Amino acid sequence: MGKQHKFCGKWITCEDMAALPAINVFHRQLDGKTVPDSKFQNKHMLFRKKFIAETTKGTTLFLSADDYYKLYINGRFVTQGPCPGYPFHYYYNELDISAYLKKGENTIAVHVFYQGLINRVWVSGDNRSGLILDIVSCGKTVLSSDESFLASDQTAFSAIGNVCGLNTQYCERFNAGHPNVLFDQPDFDDSNWRPAALRAFPDYTLYSQPTKQLVFEPIRPAALKKNEQGYLIDFGAMYVGYLSFSASGSRGSVIAVKSGQELCDGGTDVMFHLRANCVYKDEMVLSGNRDFYCQFDYKSIRYVQLDLPPDCVLDENSICLTARHYPFCEQAACNTDDPELHAVWSLCAHSLKYGVQEVIQDCMEREKGQYVGDGCFTSLSYALLTKDFSIMEKLIDDALRSQFVNKGLLTCTTCSFMQEIAEYPLMLVMLLFAHYHIKKDKEFIAQRYDALLDILIFYQKSYGKADGLLYDLDKWCVVEWPQKWRDGYDVDLTEGQICRGTHNVINAYFIGAAKALNRLASIVGKRPAFDTVFLTDAYRNAFYDPAQGFFCDSAESRHISFPSNATALAFGLCPDRACEERIIQMMDKRRLSGCMLFMTFAAFCGLVRCGRRDLVYEMMKDKGGWLRMINEGATATFEGWGKSEKHNISLFHLCLTYPIVFLTDWNMEQIFK
Repeated sequence: MGKQHKFCGKWITCEDMAALPAINVFHRQLDGKTVPDSKFQNKHMLFRKKFIAETTKGTTLFLSADDYYKLYINGRFVTQGPCPGYPFHYYYNELDISAYLKKGENTIAVHVFYQGLINRVWVSGDNRSGLILDIVSCGKTVLSSDESFLASDQTAFSAIGNVCGLNTQYCERFNAGHPNVLFDQPDFDDSNWRPAALRAFPDYTLYSQPTKQLVFEPIRPAALKKNEQGYLIDFGAMYVGYLSFSASGSRGSVIAVKSGQELCDGGTDVMFHLRANCVYKDEMVLSGNRDFYCQFDYKSIRYVQLDLPPDCVLDENSICLTARHYPFCEQAACNTDDPELHAVWSLCAHSLKYGVQEVIQDCMEREKGQYVGDGCFTSLSYALLTKDFSIMEKLIDDALRSQFVNKGLLTCTTCSFMQEIAEYPLMLVMLLFAHYHIKKDKEFIAQRYDALLDILIFYQKSYGKADGLLYDLDKWCVVEWPQKWRDGYDVDLTEGQICRGTHNVINAYFIGAAKALNRLASIVGKRPAFDTVFLTDAYRNAFYDPAQGFFCDSAESRHISFPSNATALAFGLCPDRACEERIIQMMDKRRLSGCMLFMTFAAFCGLVRCGRRDLVYEMMKDKGGWLRMINEGATATFEGWGKSEKHNISLFHLCLTYPIVFLTDWNMEQIFK
């Protein structure tokens, strides 16, 4: 880690939040702890300051905010951030702002948003808010945040309707006639604003954000159709971003902004009640002048219907969707000429380009969370596609930092939602081995080896018994999702309770992680940490049924399922080649009819390990899998094989982008030696 900036600036916020004590939102999932509600929700705060720049060159801004900021200099949007982080390891951005400055007087304006709900997006709902900044020019600090900044609430944005998804975002009413709308402009009259207040209990430790700033790409409509209500807009594909346009009309009249991922039956209106349990219906209240609209919080959309009041005039040329995403440059190629597999590759590549944000998220609308398990798949796909490991390395480090709550890690990191899925930390250990296999960065592994070892020791001490297997996990064992794709897996996997007994899949993952950790130990010059031969024998004794020739779901059940055998094949746990062949025949017969997110990846890994990449390609072309998504109109990967496969399905979900892993050459077979 490089040298960190030491801030001269102070944490500032609005007066009504300055003295609020922080709420501890962290706990084990099954602790039964009730987190008190934050005093504020959906809080928009504005800060302004004029300063003198003697030169426009060599000027750097150091800036952080909680939950996040949008930055403007001299009326121009610059960027937003930072990435979500825990208070003890919170991120700041380092930005060269020379191009935005002029000699003499300049205006910096920052819009800070505090969402205030317990969710998967940020560490919010904790009463922490505000910003901190320094501007350094030619080695001299020329501006620091303090009470000389002016502050005001931005009540031009207010909430309407229900919160979208899982406490993820608010639907917005934007009042274009509000006096603070042009707060970012240098000539804005801020004479009635109050001085910013100092945070009474700032408890952050700040670190430079290790990942790049987002890019903001303008997407113009692919099709624009005028209808009785106003305009139906198609941006041609699924994107993540902010809709903007200009319009004029009578003061107080309202434009309804209905956004969605699909059209309703008949194609005449937008399905703004998303399948993912989000209602994307916003409003713009006109001022009576020519107004500019830009959504504050981002959405995952393709279509927009603008319902215009009678006298409203829309500037068609102004309509734009500003897609936000991580900087992307494709550096890999599909290793087959098969046109169907090329179509799958293109679907996954578009999803990764426009889906990866400040963090590896699972879905773009319902949750927006950095899920560790989903992120293992997605970050590996992204790194192979772009040769950029920064987003993967941030996922790894954010996950390891969650050990302050639980040595066995949290499911969703750098957020205030406490969930524990048992497989995910074990998948993380294997991701570190894949990272080394591709990048050969021994130092990166060495610095994190002890934390990885702590994970497996936690599992062993908390759930292990004399036979080495894991029992009675108080973490949710998900196995496969949605539940109906578990192929009748004969174990009670109800979330929110202890999973009694010992069962197959979690032990297969544990042994796979132990094998990976032992190989990492040899790389960094340490002794093997686990007797994987002993563990494998215990696994076979508990779960392998010689009479049936397959693995069973639990020590108490003789039920044979796809998950139990896919994981056994993936992690090299079969007693002989004949058993492997039986499992391969099962996969060849069933293709993708018996698996979904997690077990498809496990099946593909097992087939690669056994030299059957040809069957991986055949399964990838299953008409019920990725090709079904494409046939249903997907331009981004779904959360499942089809729109009807899950009750709250996300139609922009990154987990199933992992065909990239199997369609590009990176000597994957060497991992299984």
